[in-house]
Amino acid sequence: QVQLVESGGGSVQPGGSLRLSCTASGSILDADGIGWFRQAPGQEREGISCISNSDGSTLYRPSVKDRFTISRDNAKNTVYLQMNNLKPEDTAVYYCAAVGPCIIVVTHAPGMYNYDHWGQGTQVAVSS
Repeated sequence: QVQLVESGGGSVQPGGSLRLSCTASGSILDADGIGWFRQAPGQEREGISCISNSDGSTLYRPSVKDRFTISRDNAKNTVYLQMNNLKPEDTAVYYCAAVGPCIIVVTHAPGMYNYDHWGQGTQVAVSS
């Protein structure tokens, strides 16, 4: 059983940065990967990034590519999401989840996910 806890959210101005953390109570290596998702008010949950547990490869949705970086520290059972050059449209609750193939995370239509293990979410607000 994997339990996930997100942290690191907050309020920043456009162009600012935040680093989110996703810490697992069980071994995250039991999953194919760890994905980051976000859900803005009134919108479906969208997968934005994923890191594979097998080889550390990473994938991003185009809306965050080149601004966000996903990484992991296996010794700490933690996956990070470094978010730079934040925009108002990045405002959302951010979640992590234990996932299957990473390609599903960043290509499926928002809301079309069926994962068992989610964190509680952390709020990110970007405004001037």
